[in-house]
Amino acid sequence: MLKYVKTMVLSLLITQAFPAMAFDLDNAEEIHEVCASCHGEFSQGGKQGEYPRLAGLSAEFIAEQLRLFQGRVRQNMPMLPHTEERELPEEDILDISAYITEIKLETKLPLLDETKKIDAFQRLMAAKKILNIARAEGDAKAGEKRYNQECRSCHGNKGWGKETVPMLAGQYTNYLWRQVAKYRKGLRIHDKDEPDEELLKDFTDSELQDIFAYLSIVDDE
Repeated sequence: MLKYVKTMVLSLLITQAFPAMAFDLDNAEEIHEVCASCHGEFSQGGKQGEYPRLAGLSAEFIAEQLRLFQGRVRQNMPMLPHTEERELPEEDILDISAYITEIKLETKLPLLDETKKIDAFQRLMAAKKILNIARAEGDAKAGEKRYNQECRSCHGNKGWGKETVPMLAGQYTNYLWRQVAKYRKGLRIHDKDEPDEELLKDFTDSELQDIFAYLSIVDDE
């Protein structure tokens, strides 16, 4: 029963946010049950970045990454069985991508209205949709300056991403470091228009740590 209520609450939140949905909600919810086993019930990620946050990433970016997993361009063993074309055809990719992008995570609980009766269940559900990234070590001021010089044009103001470029703010620092390692080793391509570009190799670990320190406090604002 509790699982049913949670699903209904999530469905209501999504339909309110995007009433003119261009995707199959029932199909997306069924697919998301599989995703949730690793990425969390609200696609908030888990285990401090072992599984990344997906909520709020653009539908375009999510769909593109699923296609890369499916085509074995992006290697990730846990994703292999879930992205086989027979398991995840194109229409499913579009449905789940549109669904996940509409899940909104808050960074803190809303203030209580003491004039109204507190609904404990709603408060619990709201708490489950909170994601505030732990403050990373480093010089956040220096990181902000470096981010604005080198990253902002693609990843957007304060790191919240653009249509085809992922958010960096609100993402687990441990996960970002793992992706940096993959880019440096050539396991992932930073810019598909310039696949041989080695941009991240020009950053020192100290500079990246400062950037991540800045990104980790953006969601505190």
